Formats: sequence, structure tokens, C-alpha cells
Amino acid sequence: MPEILSERPAQPLSIIGKSPEIGQVKSLIAKVRDLDAPVLITGESGTGKELIARSIHETGNRSGGKFVAVNCGAIPDPLLESELFGHARGAFTGALRDKTGLIEEAHAGTFFLDEVGDLSFPLQSKLLRLLQEKEIRRIGENRTRTVDVRFISATNKNLDREIERGHFREDLFYRLRIITIEIPPLRVRKDDLLLLLNYFGEKYGREMKKERTYFTPRALDLLLQYGWPGNVRELQNEIQRCLIICGEERFIREEHLSPKVNPKREVSDGSDYNFAEAKAEFVRRFLNQALLRFNYNKARTAEEIGLSRQGLFKLIKKHKIEKSGKKSDAPG
Repeated sequence: MPEILSERPAQPLSIIGKSPEIGQVKSLIAKVRDLDAPVLITGESGTGKELIARSIHETGNRSGGKFVAVNCGAIPDPLLESELFGHARGAFTGALRDKTGLIEEAHAGTFFLDEVGDLSFPLQSKLLRLLQEKEIRRIGENRTRTVDVRFISATNKNLDREIERGHFREDLFYRLRIITIEIPPLRVRKDDLLLLLNYFGEKYGREMKKERTYFTPRALDLLLQYGWPGNVRELQNEIQRCLIICGEERFIREEHLSPKVNPKREVSDGSDYNFAEAKAEFVRRFLNQALLRFNYNKARTAEEIGLSRQGLFKLIKKHKIEKSGKKSDAPG
């Protein structure tokens, strides 16, 4: 998905989260975005490795060039070499014309190798030469071509273990991992769950042209308790599914959740619940979680969740939130 940007954004794009773990990732992006050194992004499937790679590109000094991405595990090996390096006319059966490889297309920009651990040994050797010499040779050609490309790679495999098994070249590994960014799984950044639920709820609601949808308290509890083995990708899919299943309703109930998130198939009776209360309960729980996360420092909490101090104080008063995390019985 090549993309050209004319302006450099001030911050990494669409990286949602205020947890210390994701804060460290953002800090690393800021440090490496203007460098040409290769970056290796590691993390479980669904954590958003391509998003991190795009953020490095789009906020760095190569943002005026293309961002070209290829999934090494999605293309059969015989075709992948031609896709990466290109070929000359007549180089093999079916090569009817010269073809520019994807690496050449990324000249002056960024080339992203997703699932680099799936590369075959012959292609690993070619990639190593490219990183060392900054040159490529199309299949069927004798001439070399110089390329100016920033390489970012990603994997959900343990490359140290792959090296021990003889599946990955150790010299290539050290070339790729000059800078390593490890993305934490969603289960260890629970502080970000509410932010992500809110973000994706609004995002996909707009795309579906739905009015703002909220979660019932029990549905929200189930979402927060779930372990999210598929990470952010699974969360995205869950929210989209819920928005479709709930139809025209203004809030998502327990029965709208998938069986994995709601394994006991809990059902809301809905007898004492309405949209206004659903919205208010969501805000109360969100503020309680945020205040707890920042040790009830209201000024910092307001800054981190994107409110003014006055706006936060008004919501705290409106929803009668105390430091204990419970509603107050005091008037106001």
C-alpha cells in the first residue's frame, strides 16, 4: 500500500494509548524516525506492527517518499523474489516485460518487510547483500542498481530461536535489529483498553453512519476482563461486530458480545436501563479508570485524556465521583 505524504505530522499517527508501555513505544518512534538505520519491530500477531512502521515513516524525514509494504508470508517464495527485486524481460517463463521490484519503488522512502521471519534462506542472503551494499540486481540482469531505502522489518516469531533451529541467518538478524521496537500485547496495557474501546466505537460508528453507541456496564466489564489474545486487531473486529449486531440500538449489551468475550452467554434484562444511563455509566467508569491510573492527579488526568481541567472538574461533579471510585451521595 504505497503512500505519499506532503507534510510531516507532529506526532505518531493513530497510536492510541496512554499506558507506560505504549508511551515507551512512542518515545522510540520519536528517536528513530529521522534515522536511516534498519528497525526491527517485534510483537504478537495483531499488536499493530505495520501501524508502528507507518508512524516512523510518516513522522520522519522520508515522509515525502513512498511507504511500500510486503508480507513475506503471504506470497509464494518463487514469486516473492520477483516482487521484491524485479525482473528483466525473458528472465523466466511469463516474464513478458521488464518489471520494477517493490524495493526500487520505495526509493527515497521506506520499505516494510512484514513477517520477515518467513523469508527463505536464498532470499535472506539477497536481503543481507542489499543491506550491506545498497544495491539490487533484477532477476535476469547483470547490472546492479543503487537504491536509497530505509528498511523496517517486523515479525511475531522469536528470531533467536529461529537462528538456533537453523531457520534464520544470524548475520541478517544483526543487520535488521540495529534498533528494535517491541510492541506490548494488549493484555499488559489494560490502561489503554477504555481509550481503544472509545476510539474504535466512534471510528466504526462514523463509518457505519450510526449514532454514538455506548456499552452497558456489564458489557463493558466483560470487555475489560477479557484477555484479548488477538490483541488490537481482535478488539477492532469485536467492536465492528458489536456495532453490526446491535443494529439501531444506542448501546451494546452483553448479548451483543461474541462468545469468546461473553462465554457464559449473559443476557441483559434491560428492565432498568436506558440510553442516558448507559452513557453516564460509561463516562463514570472511564473517569474512574483514568483517575486511578494517574493517582487522582486531576490536572494530569485532564491533560492525558484530552480535557481541560475545568471540563474534568465539571464531569467529576456531574457524575459525583469520589476518590474511592464510587458515586458520592453528596448533592451537586
